[in-house]
Amino acid sequence: LTGFASAAFAGTPACLITKNNTNPFFVKMKEGATAAATAAGIDLQAFAGEKDGDAAPQITAIENCVAAGAKGILITASNVSVVPALKAARAAGILVIALDTPLADPEAQDMTFATDNFEAGTLIGQWALATMGDKAKDAKIAMLDINKDNISVDVARDTGFLKGFGIDVPDLKVMGSEKDARVIGHESSGANPEGGQKSMETLLAKDPDINVVYTINEPAAEGAYAALKAAGKEKQAIIVSVDGGCPGIKSVASGVIGATSQQYPLLMASKGIEAIAAFAKDGSKPKASEGLSFFNTGVNLVTDKPAEGVKSIDTKEGTAKCWG
Repeated sequence: LTGFASAAFAGTPACLITKNNTNPFFVKMKEGATAAATAAGIDLQAFAGEKDGDAAPQITAIENCVAAGAKGILITASNVSVVPALKAARAAGILVIALDTPLADPEAQDMTFATDNFEAGTLIGQWALATMGDKAKDAKIAMLDINKDNISVDVARDTGFLKGFGIDVPDLKVMGSEKDARVIGHESSGANPEGGQKSMETLLAKDPDINVVYTINEPAAEGAYAALKAAGKEKQAIIVSVDGGCPGIKSVASGVIGATSQQYPLLMASKGIEAIAAFAKDGSKPKASEGLSFFNTGVNLVTDKPAEGVKSIDTKEGTAKCWG
């Protein structure tokens, strides 16, 4: 962690706290926050844990921010352990904005700036349905989630995809409530290539005729494709995903991934900084997007095989907007 300088701040003090400073998603987030802070006259200090799930450095950073008199904190929380520190920050009059994923305790944040992950899932579900056409009624679907913990982002993308594909989902708060026989199974990918490959192998063993593969993110999609290719089945299945990082967009362009929903970490952070600047000026707090409980920073479906009735952009435009 980097500490605050002892000298007086050049502008309104604020903090960005990410899970780590190596993931391209968080690197782009820092880029967006830094540019917006410069434009708004905000003195931004950036902190990060060393790895995903590493809450102790984040708690220390929150405490440092409070002690330094920060006006606002932007955070991608590692886990629920940070909640008490964030509640203390809010009690001290600091605006707390969660980025990418809402905190489990709504009292720990003033607002979340994030992708509508349910919409992201719905878009790839609609695309897969339209792409399959009449064959959709006989689909055999593999669901590659993060894990079995019903993490909010995992649930939203998973259930959104199923709804988009036209499958009845009785409970949108958990994964696996659907009874549709077209869903072959849900497996934990860990959101990484190795887990994606292992999960795909497990589901192929259950049904070798799988022809639709939903993946929580593009690294898991890469693993799924590797498993399909090793089994000589890479041409029988369409793969869909979420994230929109530059490597993922390349995979769409090459045909590994059929379509992906692109999210915008730079916008999450830059809009968060704008909210802190407004709060510092007149005490106003950001409002949720209409019909949602958070501020929606947008999502686009990226594919070079557009489907009728499903709005999308191509990989050229996706590349111009990608990160990592």
